[in-house]
Amino acid sequence: MKNESFVIGIDFGTLSARAILVNTSTGEEVSTSVFAYPHGVMYSSLPSGKRLRENYALQHPDDYLIALKSVIDGVISESGIDPTRVKGLGIDFTACTLLPIDKVGEALCMRSEFSDEPHAYVKLWKHHGAAREADEINALAIERGETWLDTYGGTVSCEWAFPKIYETLRCAEEVYYAADSFVEAADWLSLLLTGKQTRSATFAGYKWLWNSKTGYPSNDFLKSLDSRLDGIVGTKISENVLGIDKIAGYVDERGSRLSGLPVGCVVAIPMLDAHAAMPALNITGSGELMVILGTSGCHILNSSEEKEVKGICGYVKDGVVPELYTYEAGQAAVGDIFDWFAKNCVPASYEREAAEKNIGIHKLLREKAMLLGCRENGLVALDWWNGNRSVLVNPELKGMIHGFTLLTKPEEIYRALIEATAFGLKVITERYGESGVSVDKICAAGGIAMKDEMMMQIYADVLDREINIAASTQAAALGSAIYASVAAGEYSDVVTAAEKLSKKSVKRYSPIPENVAVYKKLYEKYKKLHDYFAELGNF
Repeated sequence: MKNESFVIGIDFGTLSARAILVNTSTGEEVSTSVFAYPHGVMYSSLPSGKRLRENYALQHPDDYLIALKSVIDGVISESGIDPTRVKGLGIDFTACTLLPIDKVGEALCMRSEFSDEPHAYVKLWKHHGAAREADEINALAIERGETWLDTYGGTVSCEWAFPKIYETLRCAEEVYYAADSFVEAADWLSLLLTGKQTRSATFAGYKWLWNSKTGYPSNDFLKSLDSRLDGIVGTKISENVLGIDKIAGYVDERGSRLSGLPVGCVVAIPMLDAHAAMPALNITGSGELMVILGTSGCHILNSSEEKEVKGICGYVKDGVVPELYTYEAGQAAVGDIFDWFAKNCVPASYEREAAEKNIGIHKLLREKAMLLGCRENGLVALDWWNGNRSVLVNPELKGMIHGFTLLTKPEEIYRALIEATAFGLKVITERYGESGVSVDKICAAGGIAMKDEMMMQIYADVLDREINIAASTQAAALGSAIYASVAAGEYSDVVTAAEKLSKKSVKRYSPIPENVAVYKKLYEKYKKLHDYFAELGNF
């Protein structure tokens, strides 16, 4: 390995950062490192103890800096290589994960005058405090006939940048005016590493209403929304948007201190976390759908066709692969739903049984749920524990379970929740098909996809489609490393790099005909509930 070069990819997820060191010649995943954020997700209070409003989901930006140094040190130490042989760094991040910064790049919450102000902290992707602001943006866009709204399925989500910025202006005006700019956390790290403020076209395109032809929404639109937003684009929102074929810059002295990487190391344009996984799975062709299953679900589809798909999160040309349109949809909760149930709804006898068997409660519930097999047990759930991201785009919708009796067991509920997430994905794939965007191939990645055989078989049966499982346990981090290899000049383009460095599928799930028949009936019931409660709304 003396003359070989390496790149690092870092995946900044919801609860932790995961890094991978890759040999650019062989594709070998040399070492990995994981760091859990000390503050986690702040739902109820700030570090000071100050209480937060309902629907808040904040993070502490210092966690990202600690994680950056920790995981890079970890992969370098484990591999034993000289850091100077690292030629490129790629990062991906959850989105929209927004923070206000000052002119030197410091997050405002790090300043004493804003340490107790919630709107000075990072607003995580799952922050739903800006629902009112999103509604106002949507209403004005519809009233004015703004064509950019069609790109986003007809609805702007409260999880995106402009509603969150508008919320800051409305609720903490002093933070808004103190901010030199509002940035994605990924672009913030890029700034700290290189000294250059750039905007990733992938983040801008999917979460900031930006289009490569028309830019952001017009200043006239933003002024009409609120006169205080006059001139925000070009000042507090940078117009220096760069695509995946560019580089963010090179590690400078400050970046070297923060990361441990050598000065001059290339930093690739950051990617959204789920999107970064696509080249890691060698998903670079039209009609290929990637399903990322974790705390939430992200469902991303490459297509050569440009179509309007109502209720999705949007599409961007060249967003992942040059010359293809990449569509994004998602479910606001998947693993989070199962975790909620395990923490809040399992009797003590099950906890004791899990302890006696020396296994986790999730494993016990899955073992029991597998024994049930595929059948109609009267339970049908709606997977809206964190609202509906696609295709209803309503964060206020609530989850439900229908069909309880006095004989209902925990494992039956647990299985119904898993089935509900599969049904939710089926709604999304059907919407793609109805809109003229074909789904020819499905590949699943993420911790759940790798570990949970029962769940993936349920997905194959519900979708009545073959599902390939990705080999890499760190698909997003590997994808970021692939983009880093292109930025470093090791490969000419992402398709070529993906062919060399990606991991082949390790397992394939095929639908079981008798299960497919059962789930077709259950899906009809799910759809009736889905459509009824979508119309009824929150009550």
